[in-house]
Amino acid sequence: MRYVVFDLETQNIFTDVGSNNPADLDISVGCAYDSLTDEYTVVDITELNKLWPIIEKADVLVGYNSNHFDIPLLNKYYPGDLTHIKSIDLLEDIRLSLGRRIRLDSVAQATLGVKKSANGLQAVKWWREGDVASIKKYCKQDVKVTKELYEFARDNKKVLFKDGMRKREIPIDTSHWLPHEGHTMTYSLPF
Repeated sequence: MRYVVFDLETQNIFTDVGSNNPADLDISVGCAYDSLTDEYTVVDITELNKLWPIIEKADVLVGYNSNHFDIPLLNKYYPGDLTHIKSIDLLEDIRLSLGRRIRLDSVAQATLGVKKSANGLQAVKWWREGDVASIKKYCKQDVKVTKELYEFARDNKKVLFKDGMRKREIPIDTSHWLPHEGHTMTYSLPF
């Protein structure tokens, strides 16, 4: 199964646009990891079209809060419809199991022993300062963390998080993670 792990950073925040709709925001940087090539592609908004061939070839898209945030935002730019590609949203599966949302950083620290290098607000600040290189580095690191978390959950059917001073397990039902036979993809671009 060819999976693509992806993440987006934005130029602005919800209070800037007066909305809580992710599609009202603007992308600054995006990153995608392709399991077939084992490569990371990091682009800024002017190069976003470099992600389309990677995404279109995916059997499944993997992200953290991607169904609620990243896919609706990226769909604003994509010439097809990303909702036609199977999606695994790790945060959604965590929320279904635990009954609440947990930050990626909390799950990554407890499960993998790694910390995120920054956060989305810092990425917006970097954008406003013209520091695109720092946003690209941060976004790629987020994708690496999400990839490792996905692979851990896939292999172990659980992730961990810190609850006070102790680690707790969150069982993850991965039975729906495999793509359906004959899954539909948009193939909206001429590759």
